Amino acid sequence: MQLSSHLNHSIGGQVGQHPVGHLLSTLSSYKSSKIEIVLEAIDIQKSFAKTQVLQHINLDVRAGELVSFLGPSGCGKTTLLRIIAGLEHADYGRIFKHNEDITQLSTAKRKCGIVFQNYALFPNLNVADNIAFGLDKKSWSSAQRQARVQELLQLIELPDIADKYPHQLSGGQQQRVALARALAAKPELLLLDEPLSALDALVRVNLRQKIRQIQSQLNLATIMVTHDQEEALSISDRIAVMNQGVIEQLDQPHNIYFKPQTRFVAEFIGTMNFIAGQAISKQQLELCGHYLLSLNHLAFTEAETVEIAFRPEQCQLSAEAPCASEALVIAVQIVTTEFLGAKRRVYCQMQHLEKQTQSLNIEQSKPSKLIQVDIDQQLFPQMSQRMWLQVPLAAIHVFDQRGYAKC
Repeated sequence: MQLSSHLNHSIGGQVGQHPVGHLLSTLSSYKSSKIEIVLEAIDIQKSFAKTQVLQHINLDVRAGELVSFLGPSGCGKTTLLRIIAGLEHADYGRIFKHNEDITQLSTAKRKCGIVFQNYALFPNLNVADNIAFGLDKKSWSSAQRQARVQELLQLIELPDIADKYPHQLSGGQQQRVALARALAAKPELLLLDEPLSALDALVRVNLRQKIRQIQSQLNLATIMVTHDQEEALSISDRIAVMNQGVIEQLDQPHNIYFKPQTRFVAEFIGTMNFIAGQAISKQQLELCGHYLLSLNHLAFTEAETVEIAFRPEQCQLSAEAPCASEALVIAVQIVTTEFLGAKRRVYCQMQHLEKQTQSLNIEQSKPSKLIQVDIDQQLFPQMSQRMWLQVPLAAIHVFDQRGYAKC
């Protein structure tokens, strides 16, 4: 396991003895790299009054990397960004940039470009003056400032708006100008606080790709706060999924979606079906008291209670019970469907088999939680009220009582 370099010195033998142990065990689920570390946050803790909003936050950001802080409202992601920017001070922990401790430095000395959710452009200044606002006149001559402004206007693909004022621009244009202003002084780290949340859906999609293009072109380490799953998954190199002040998982988007390490991540990212189960042997579960599921790669304790989970698009529906040894097969009844263009969303209910005879007769007296299945639209005409759900064993996740993935 690869940990943040300073973390190895600041954390002793506490892994496994404290809730932070699980965080540390998932911290380095990305491949080791020799790419330079730009920023490290070490054991950051923060409280407001009696409410702790950040607990034992540890992460690093590497050169050219875009890391997203993703989570529900109130999870602490914006507070963490503000601590990195120097706009808030942590109660405990340290911030390093290029191996320099910047924990006590002011925002102005941290060399971070910041783009806020509300743009924060000066209404009385034109675009050129807004972009040049952060350029120190002692370090930048008038000619250099003008050249820098033109360079950035070309970068954001708005070369002809230098003389316009913010109220003359669209929301997307204002956000591009805010980005150009943040980049003007050539920062070492770019911080984006939900930069696209106030924009229309189509503008948001186009602009997020533009931000990613510019960030990649400049090879600039970037942190973005967002509550939009699609936004984070589409442009991030890594995502820190946050919940109640902790990082539940820090990983690549692919692993966040297909290999969630906690139940919260599985439920928060995309859609996941959950079914309760109990161990009846070391490698076998009983689901809802009726269906048996053998998972030879796991080991359960006696009578252990767990939850299995699977994605709606990773299962199939068939009219007849399939003979599949490498899959979970469940009898279901179709309850309702939704038209989604190329896809059809099917909601079905698990049907309980009669345990006494182990026959295919179905009990009607025990309704269960709805299961969501996403199928191709062309398969919908083959649907009938009673179907069989087939879930490949490779697509099944198992979470223990604490909400941690068993693997």
